[in-house]
Parts: sequence; C-alpha cells; structure tokens
Amino acid sequence: MAIDFTLAPEHEAIRLRVREFVDGVIKPAEAVIEGQDGAEPLEGGERVAVLIDLRKQAHAAGIWLPHMPEEWGGMGLGHVELAMVQAEAAKSHYGPWVFNCQAPDEGNMHTLLHWATPEQAEKYLRPLCEGRTWSCFAMTEPEVAGSDPTLIQTRAYQDGDEWVINGHKWFISNAHRANFAILVCRTEENPDIPQAGNSAFLIDLPQDGWTEVREVETMHGSTGHSEILIEDLRVHDDQMLGGRGQGHLLGQYRLGPARLAHCMRWIAQAEMALDMMVDRSLNRFSHGSLLAEKQGIQWMIADSTMELYQAKLMVLHAASKIDAGVDFKSEVSMAKHFVANMLGRVIDRSIQVHGALGYSTDTPLAHMYQHARWARFADGADEVHQMRIAQRTIAAYTDEGSTRRATGDLPI
Repeated sequence: MAIDFTLAPEHEAIRLRVREFVDGVIKPAEAVIEGQDGAEPLEGGERVAVLIDLRKQAHAAGIWLPHMPEEWGGMGLGHVELAMVQAEAAKSHYGPWVFNCQAPDEGNMHTLLHWATPEQAEKYLRPLCEGRTWSCFAMTEPEVAGSDPTLIQTRAYQDGDEWVINGHKWFISNAHRANFAILVCRTEENPDIPQAGNSAFLIDLPQDGWTEVREVETMHGSTGHSEILIEDLRVHDDQMLGGRGQGHLLGQYRLGPARLAHCMRWIAQAEMALDMMVDRSLNRFSHGSLLAEKQGIQWMIADSTMELYQAKLMVLHAASKIDAGVDFKSEVSMAKHFVANMLGRVIDRSIQVHGALGYSTDTPLAHMYQHARWARFADGADEVHQMRIAQRTIAAYTDEGSTRRATGDLPI
C-alpha cells in the first residue's frame, strides 16, 4: 500500500526546527517590531535591522529557501515537504518572509527556474534566492477581468532589437519595493488561439516608462498592491522571458504551485484561529459553565476541525500530484477554492467565540480576517475555479462515463 501520511524522520525534524524557530525566534521579534504590550512599534532602520537579522539567523540555522534546489542555495524540498514548512512558517506574519518563501517572490523563483535563460537566471534568480532583491508579477489590469488573461490590453510592439510597451496594471503585489518585474503583455495580434497572444518580459526597476501611480488602499491598509502606468517603456529583446506568445503558458505554470503555496499558508492561519477558539472556550465562563461546555460553541469547534482536516488532505494530495509530475490543475483548483473559504469561516467562528475582543485589534484575528477575504479572489476568483471544476467534471463523465477522474482520481 503506497498511501502514507507520515513524514520521513529527517523531514519531521525539519518541521520541528521550523516550528521551534517560529516560536522561539520570530514571534518574540515580531512582538518587538509591532510594539505589543504597550511598547512603541519599530519604524524605519530599526525595523529593517531586526527583520534582516531574522533572515540571517534563519540562513545560519539551515531553514532558508525551502522550495528551491540546493544548487540555488535552497533546501530542495518537494511540494509535500514544502507544505509542512509553509504551514508552520505562516503562523507568524513574518515567517514566510524570514525563510524567503513568501509571495510573490516564491512563485517568481519557480518561474525563473523553469523559464529563464542561464544569463537571466544569474541576473534575476540568483539575487532573489539570496534575499538581496524583491520582485513582482505584473499581469492584472483595471480595464479587463483579471481572471481572464486572454483579455490583457497592455501591448508591446517590436522596434529593432527592442520592444516598446504601453499599458496599465494594478494590484501588482510588491511592486512598490521590487527590483524587477515579470510583465505580461500582448505581443501577437492574430494568434492561432487566444492563449498564444501574450509574452512575458523581465523589467528592471526603476525604469523610464514605468510609473507607480499609487499603492491601492485595501481592507488591510494602503501598502502592498500598486497601480502602474506603462508608457513607451523600452526593453531589449533578450529580456523576454520564455518564448514569444508563451506568456499565458508561463502565467499558468506559475499560478498552479503558487495557489497551493497560498493554501499551505492559509492552513497555518486557520489552525491558529482554531487554537485561539478552543483556548478561549476553555477560559471563558458564562451562564453557569465554560464556553467549551456549551453545544453551540462545540459545534463551531467541530465544524472548524473537520474543515481544517479536509483542507490539509486536499493540499497534501494536490502537492503529491505536483511532485509526481502528473496533471494537478483540477486538484489545485479545488484545494484553492475550498481552503480560501475554509479560512474565512474558521476565523469568523473564532472571532464569534471571542466576542468583542475578537473584533478588536487586541488579538490578531481582526487582521487575519481582513487578509482572509482576499483569499477568495486571489489567484482566481471562486466562481472561475467553480466553472473550471464543473467543466472538468462534465468532461470526465463525457469521456469515461464516470466523474471519478474529476474527484481526485483516488483509489476509493
């Protein structure tokens, strides 16, 4: 029987090392950075110095770049193994960044590893792996639906050995601090199929023709996601990433594992919320008994426990398919939809059990809830994933007279 949900001893050791580092090193530093217990939060150079020191400690501890091959300075973990690291790292706000496996850089590293020329990899991937640079992935536009890249209006035309690019992007995560961008734009006017109309370019930042209009203010604040105006930006032909007309393929290659990495981090957040829910129920007395003894609270705990269990199984199975080199699109799509919604529900229940305290910023739940709402449309809106899941299910039945293939193609 090949199914085994245990970790090899060496990987269990890594998981415990990551957990101990998060609890013993990152979380205490996070408390100092954020100014908990009445202290003033750190700002400017002091804040940066603490964060850089955390990265140096993680590197020295051998818990650095878990998702990249050893020849690039990483730990060489597969996606199943990466799940255990991400699900521990994301129990701290700074955890993924400290280990250099944070979005969007993590997805960009995978993309560069697969698509970059050797020269491009040395220039862009190497410093990204070493933690010396930042990156962004510029695809979404305000004028067209972000979930349909075939509609992209940012255009590039060739002028000698250069391309001239004009367009408009927004919600470009990390653009404010990025040293380079992977920019997806339309280069082909009459492609054989709509998915062959786009190409990707590596853009050094800052650069003439690339203007940050603003950082778009969201539910969780005004930082992190930028609106970009691109006007007559010139880039050399050797800055194209992948082949001409390969932009859509490159984007889909990037988004599959990136979606699952988000799910791994969301599981950490949901587990934190459930832990807090149970802890509160065991320490809050009301109407003659502890909250933990009340059926209504028990149901919220039970529902959250079952959903978190489902989420973990879905992520592990999807990760195993990526590692096996087989088609994983359907499993990742289902996991992304389910885990994103599970996250919101579990945090919401935890807030409810905490009452007004949970709604305040005295606990991390309010901040977690703001970020959780983003999960349902990041890397594909719920409804798009549902559409694709339904299409694959119908296709499976049409082809084989059974929906088994669409439900994970599992041996039961």
